Amino acid sequence: MNNLYTGGCACGEIHYEITGEPAVMVDCQCRQCQRDSGTGHQSHLTFVAAEVKVEGEASHWQSVGDGGTVKRRGFCPTCGSSVYMTFPDMPDVFIVTPASLDDPSRYKPQLVSWTTAGYAWDHLDPAVPKFDKMPTT
Repeated sequence: MNNLYTGGCACGEIHYEITGEPAVMVDCQCRQCQRDSGTGHQSHLTFVAAEVKVEGEASHWQSVGDGGTVKRRGFCPTCGSSVYMTFPDMPDVFIVTPASLDDPSRYKPQLVSWTTAGYAWDHLDPAVPKFDKMPTT
């Protein structure tokens, strides 16, 4: 399998290359992900200890998850596209959304988290395991 993942924002100002395979691919229905995506969930490819190169300057905003985790989201200041998310307390973790990938078909969800915040109208694959909150590793 090709372990190079490339992508970026809609206007091309920000581009990334990630060498490695995602540790997990998740559909998250938490309220923060709903607000960030503008719909019922946000999908994530989570890389751990991968080689990451980002070109272009992202703007950032931070939030704190229900479990106390600080999340730092990077977005393009020109087009507004959400590009990546990092965690200041976990510098080896780098997360991108499938829509930002040059080849979004590489995304294959492995689980759904935070279903307690989900909505009936947000139909996700019934074959994918679902968790009320974030499952422990």
